Amino acid sequence: MQLLLLGTLALFVGVTVAVPAQEKRVHHKPDLSDHAHDDAHGFQYDHEAFLGKEEAKTFDQLSPEESKERLGKIVDKIDTDKDGFVSHAELHHWIKHRQRRYIEENVDKHWKEYDQNKDGKIGWIEYKNTTYGYYMDVEFDDVDDKASYKAMLTRDERRFTSADRDGDGIATREEFTAFLHPEEFDYMRHIVIQETIEDIDKNGDGKIDLQEYIGDMFTPENGENEPDWVTTEKKHFSEFRDMNKDGFLDANEVSHWILPGEVDHADNEARHLIHETDKDNDGRLSISEIMDRMDFIKVSTITDFGTLVEDHDEL
Repeated sequence: MQLLLLGTLALFVGVTVAVPAQEKRVHHKPDLSDHAHDDAHGFQYDHEAFLGKEEAKTFDQLSPEESKERLGKIVDKIDTDKDGFVSHAELHHWIKHRQRRYIEENVDKHWKEYDQNKDGKIGWIEYKNTTYGYYMDVEFDDVDDKASYKAMLTRDERRFTSADRDGDGIATREEFTAFLHPEEFDYMRHIVIQETIEDIDKNGDGKIDLQEYIGDMFTPENGENEPDWVTTEKKHFSEFRDMNKDGFLDANEVSHWILPGEVDHADNEARHLIHETDKDNDGRLSISEIMDRMDFIKVSTITDFGTLVEDHDEL
C-alpha cells in the first residue's frame, strides 16, 4: 500500500514551485463563494454561501410547487429547534456546515479506508496498521528514507494522541476529523504550530530564523535572481512576523502567522440574509418570509439541494 502522509501541512509543503509564504502555510477558512458579494449585480454569492459552491453549480430549475415542497424540507433541516423559524444561530451553523463540506468529504473518504472493523470508530492500531503495516513488518527497510518514515509514524501518533480527547486510543468521527484537519480545531492549534516549526526549523533549535523562513519558500538555483516577493517576505519577517524583534519566530509568533484571527464570513452572511429577508424584523425567518424573497434566496437553487438532504441524513 502506498504510504500516506496525512499531515495537514503536507497540502502546503508538497508544492515544489516557489510561492509566497502566505499561500503555503497560512490557514484560512475556505471562501463562501467565488463571486463578489454585490447584490446590485445578482445573488450568486448568497446562493453559493447557502448551498456550497458545487451544489450551487448543479441545481435544476423547479416549478413553484416543487420549490415550495422542497423548501419546507430544507428549512426543517436548518430549523434544529423545530420552532418553525430559522434563527440567526441556525442559519450561521448551516452556512458554516456548507463551508466545511470539503473537510467532511475528505473525512468520509478516509473513514471508509481506516475503520477496518466497521464499528464506527478508528483506533490508533487500525490507522497505524492500515497506513504503515507493510513497512513496519520490515522495519521500513524497503523504503529509501527509513528515518523519514519513522518520523512520519511518530508525528502521526503524536497528532492522533492529541486529537483523541478522552485518551482511549480510539477516535470518534469528530476526533478523527481533528486528526486529519487540526487547523479547524482550537484544541489542536499547538499541533499545527509544532509541525510547522518542525518543517521549517532546519537546525533544530525550536524556532525559525530568517534564513529558514525564506528557505522554506525559495531556494535560488544556478544564479537565479531573488524574486521581488522574497524581498517583501524578508521585510514582513522583520517588521511583522518577528514581534519581539529577537531575529526568530517562536511558537507564539508562528501562531499569529499561520493561524490568524479572521472575520467570520459565515456569520456576516447569515446576518445579511436575515436582514434582506426578515420583513417583520423579529430577527428570524419564517417560511412565508423566505417564499416572499424567492428572487433573493432563489428557492429553486436551495430546494434542488433538498434531494441531497433527503439522501444524506448526516447533512
